[in-house]
Amino acid sequence: MKIFLIEDDSSIFHLIKERFNQWSMEVVGPKDFKKVLDDFLKEQPHLVIIDIQLPAFDGFHWCREIRAISKVPILFLSSRDHPMDMVMAMQMGADDFVQKPFHLDVLLAKVQAILRRTYDYGEKTQNVARWNGAVVDYDKGSIQYGDKVIELTKNELYILKILLASVDKIVSREELMRKLWDDERFVNDNTLTVNVNRLRQRLEEIGLSDTIITKKGLGYMAVTK
Repeated sequence: MKIFLIEDDSSIFHLIKERFNQWSMEVVGPKDFKKVLDDFLKEQPHLVIIDIQLPAFDGFHWCREIRAISKVPILFLSSRDHPMDMVMAMQMGADDFVQKPFHLDVLLAKVQAILRRTYDYGEKTQNVARWNGAVVDYDKGSIQYGDKVIELTKNELYILKILLASVDKIVSREELMRKLWDDERFVNDNTLTVNVNRLRQRLEEIGLSDTIITKKGLGYMAVTK
């Protein structure tokens, strides 16, 4: 199982990582606290642990961003003890809340319980997004609209996932290329155009025409209709 730990205190991060590794859990974290969602999409973890107080954006922000595109289990880990913090966390879709200071074995037990509920008993949470009446299944690499289903290539799916993470907002070509190929200098600009056009054609096949639009000189946008 892979755990995505959004925690800026390096001592706490490594303490959790070491303990969880003993139970065959891989613990990874964001490389840049301004781009947490990018690393979440790359890692595709089984569970997310989020602190509330973080650099750049707080844990509530990242919980909303993740919940917009995924039903992965989320556990808050924070020193903030106001009841409203716990209420907000649960209202945003968190599965549990652990207050600092905490006992490692208690945290481990809670994480194991969530993982068992989610993945062991036939109740695996689908990693899906709903958009314009369609269901995008990221695990299966498919999109269903009405009674029509199509399968997308890895690049088509990832482009759509990036656009849906910022639905109705412009995503620049440079940002798309960075996320797809890490560094836009190593990819021909036409390659992105080909991939986006192919994605549009696939969407048109199931009746989702004009749902990805080009903003000339700016980038692309997945729109709601």
